[in-house]
Amino acid sequence: MAGAQQPAEWARHWSYAELPDLDLLRARYIRHTFPRHSHEGYVLASVSQGVESIGTPGGTLHAGPGTVVMINPEVPHTARAGVPEGWVYDTLYPSAQVVNDIAADTTDLRGTVGFTETGVADPYAARLIGEVHRAAEEGNALAADSVLRIVVTRLLIRHGSAVPARAPRAGGTRDATRARALLESRMADPPTLEALAGELGTSPFALLRAFKKQYGMPPHTWLTDARVRQARRMLDAGTAPAVAAAEVGFTDQPHLNRHFTRIVGVPPGAYQRERARTYKTGPERSR
Repeated sequence: MAGAQQPAEWARHWSYAELPDLDLLRARYIRHTFPRHSHEGYVLASVSQGVESIGTPGGTLHAGPGTVVMINPEVPHTARAGVPEGWVYDTLYPSAQVVNDIAADTTDLRGTVGFTETGVADPYAARLIGEVHRAAEEGNALAADSVLRIVVTRLLIRHGSAVPARAPRAGGTRDATRARALLESRMADPPTLEALAGELGTSPFALLRAFKKQYGMPPHTWLTDARVRQARRMLDAGTAPAVAAAEVGFTDQPHLNRHFTRIVGVPPGAYQRERARTYKTGPERSR
């Protein structure tokens, strides 16, 4: 109908105290774009409406209803709407410990595990991801834990594999690893690329190339992602957003707000309020 308004964007990013080491995100995004970033744990998402376009090292995946998206830890990726009306999805962010413990308990996979596919058509698994959300929102810990284990086991059996040990590190890889450690230690006051390369005894271009090959993004992009991760930890611990912004190296709270919202999907204030509500009073049923 002419003049009809588009649906509004909304998002809830929270955690359920009865399921530690698991974050949940339920959202509708239309204009929001996730920049290149990665996660310490896994991403398991199911799209229920619209299309999400995910950019990964292996190409772009267009995920529609019934698709389950699986992203392994530290894999850089982007996300945006694949159609004008955006997408609606439920996402689970289990830690590496959670997924590897389930793998050891319910499958023959041992060691560190990963998913071999980024996206698969699996309407049943997609529904299970939504059921984890619903059970957590209702405060049904038994159901949430049970369904989480069922869906992770299903996806591991069908698409899981043990991650092979890495080959010995080449010189460029060693430089990238050392550069990452230096950036982590100087997060609030990082050196220039030239100064960083000089400390490592290499050239800026060689370091840039090695870092991007190792981590899927250049050092400045990785640093922004790392700052947001550290800010999340501080917000989880009750630190005020303005204090967290200064501690991790953002120029001010609006600077943190902008990058945090782009990468996490909600503003830091909303993220922290959900954390406080979850741990103090338990989850509430969504509208």
